Amino acid sequence: MQIKLSDAYIQKIKSDVQPHWGELGWVTYKRTYARWIEPFGRYEEWDETVRRVVEGNINLDPRLHTDPVSEATVHELGKEAERLFKLIYSLASTPSGRNLWISGTDYQQRVGDALNNCWFIAIRPQAYGDSHIVPFYLKKEQPAVSMPFSFLFDELMKGGGVGFSVSRANIRQIPPVTRHVKLDILISKENGDYAAALEAGAQDADTWYKDHDRTACLCYQTPDTREGWVESNALLIDAHFSSMIDHASHVVIDVSAIREKGKKIKGFGGVAAGPVPFIEMLGAVNRVLNQANGKSLTSVDCTDICNLIGKNVVAGNVRRSAEIALGDPDDQAFVTMKQDQEQLMDHRWASNNSVLVTPDFNHYDAVAEAIAKNGEPGIVNLDNIRNYGRFADGRQPGIDADAEGTNPCGEISLGNGEPCNLFEVFPGIAEEMGWSMEEVFSLAVRYAKRVTFSHYDWQCSRTIIEKNRRIGISMSGIQDWVLKRFGERLISGFVDAQDPESGTLYQKPIFNEQAAQRVDAFYQMVVKADQQYSQTLGCSPSIKHTTVKPSGTVSKLVGISEGMHFSFDKYLIQRIRFQDSDPLLPVLQQAGYMIEKDVYSENTMVVEFPVKAGSADHQGFVSANDVSIGEQFATQLFLQTYWADNSVSCTITFHKEEASKIAGLLQQYRTRCKSTSLLPYSGHGFAQAPKEPISKEKYLERKAKIRADVAELYQTLRLKEQKDLEIVGQSDCVGGACPVK
Repeated sequence: MQIKLSDAYIQKIKSDVQPHWGELGWVTYKRTYARWIEPFGRYEEWDETVRRVVEGNINLDPRLHTDPVSEATVHELGKEAERLFKLIYSLASTPSGRNLWISGTDYQQRVGDALNNCWFIAIRPQAYGDSHIVPFYLKKEQPAVSMPFSFLFDELMKGGGVGFSVSRANIRQIPPVTRHVKLDILISKENGDYAAALEAGAQDADTWYKDHDRTACLCYQTPDTREGWVESNALLIDAHFSSMIDHASHVVIDVSAIREKGKKIKGFGGVAAGPVPFIEMLGAVNRVLNQANGKSLTSVDCTDICNLIGKNVVAGNVRRSAEIALGDPDDQAFVTMKQDQEQLMDHRWASNNSVLVTPDFNHYDAVAEAIAKNGEPGIVNLDNIRNYGRFADGRQPGIDADAEGTNPCGEISLGNGEPCNLFEVFPGIAEEMGWSMEEVFSLAVRYAKRVTFSHYDWQCSRTIIEKNRRIGISMSGIQDWVLKRFGERLISGFVDAQDPESGTLYQKPIFNEQAAQRVDAFYQMVVKADQQYSQTLGCSPSIKHTTVKPSGTVSKLVGISEGMHFSFDKYLIQRIRFQDSDPLLPVLQQAGYMIEKDVYSENTMVVEFPVKAGSADHQGFVSANDVSIGEQFATQLFLQTYWADNSVSCTITFHKEEASKIAGLLQQYRTRCKSTSLLPYSGHGFAQAPKEPISKEKYLERKAKIRADVAELYQTLRLKEQKDLEIVGQSDCVGGACPVK
């Protein structure tokens, strides 16, 4: 049984409802989420995207997959699909960017993990179990060193981000490396990338086969599939451990079947990177393991392997890789690994690195010193994650006992193999449109809950998802909404207080009580909706429900501040990069937007959009440039107290003169923070920066030059659209960590 929205209903909503596009909204949508419709030779329009997304989600309801399906259920879900369509179409709320891109596609049907953007895995030997990938030389119940690396590789190639833990508690479970492996990589002359592959270290396949005895080696021919790449890497890793594979001192991997660079990739989209990045990755991973022969792998070794995998995934310029590495704060080699500039430039850029602190950790001076230099490491407090939901609800021992880390942006606490599962509500817009917030949060909860009933590819994921049913209902545009609704920011001021443990004086924040009451009421709506829907479905309630995601691309759709963050400035130039053949470019030029060639990249154009912050006219407005580091910490605490039972994604920016305050603030908030990261405020001090603050006068001058609505002009001109355009410089969050595609 399939729920379908009627054409008549969609036409009615299109005539009655105006989507709340921001100044960048429609253009951002068109270049990021609109999918190609092959029979029509064009990209989707917004109503077609929303219809696809809603139908893809509503049909995950497990009651539709029983026999028989009751008429009452079909009627109920049909009506819900209509309300959900109206909610998303109006842009009062949206699913995550990943869902806007994937939901309702053939890819969603074929790939179990498609709807979830980010994951977590612990780097320790694990069994593959009943997963879609089990290397041919292993029994599925056999713990393998390669398994977490395979999980990470697989999810990165599906377009997800992956957090991973290289804490001592995990790394010490890996047996010592017992074998030095000779690696030969072969390629046939028939492969179009033959010459480049030889240069990267491969050998001619025909010559090798003629001169060698295959039975003396462990040979594997890599299929031209995602699974084939993962299995090849798994084989290479496990060959270094005698407990995994006998007699594997010589491994031969034939990459002849891998399609050439530039060939189309069906399903996921884009073009192939060819075998060269894969060859380079295998060689580099083998060197890391050979250097550890006779010793135990270190946190740095394991992080390097994960980073080399991420580098390979990014190499095709089709997928964006996002990783966060979690290590121990007293693991000096891990904390300082990015200070090796050669390794940093080669592959260590592929992850953001954070440390797992405990309640008794008090060496924040050293952490703060490292942060002041390069913005790392971030902080993750597993004790707070495991034993607290919202801080307003007090300590709840073991409420999230299986949590071991976070997704790359830090807003969701995750167990081994678990994904984040997000839906975003824009409270200011929803209230302005007259929506019942109880209905908004109910629709959001039910959408996210259905995602947990997808068919997941990895057994470890299926196990933890079924147990936790974790969801992450987020709010965005928080700063804009609070100023307009309550007349002042979330933090009303500070009072002097004394730390009872150390006796240190500190500034205690004063919370906006009206906002606290309203946000608390929102939280109760979410929990109530989850309890009701869980009872209907006969599944466990979600272990946690709420979060604040960083947002970014999604918030640009509606033109609001991103997540909990403060707007960059009152008025700014937002620069967006386009492939030079994009049919949007002539439309934007005719509409009056300034366009110039990208000074950094070939075949790329930069379009300048004048943007006004959502709450720019309010007297309480403060920009990211002006807000103090102390108020940012306090704002995160407010949301962690009254809203987020998961975590709050927060990238706190600081000016050079504020660096001396970092250690004290980390110490002050040590018992009231789950995860946070800090970055020096960068401003816009380089050519064609993504954001550049401007005066009100310049903003009005630029706006006056815009002669037409881009969406309307686009429909009028109807220029021929080009399939498989590359999205340049795209990410789905303010920190650039999480990829959409």
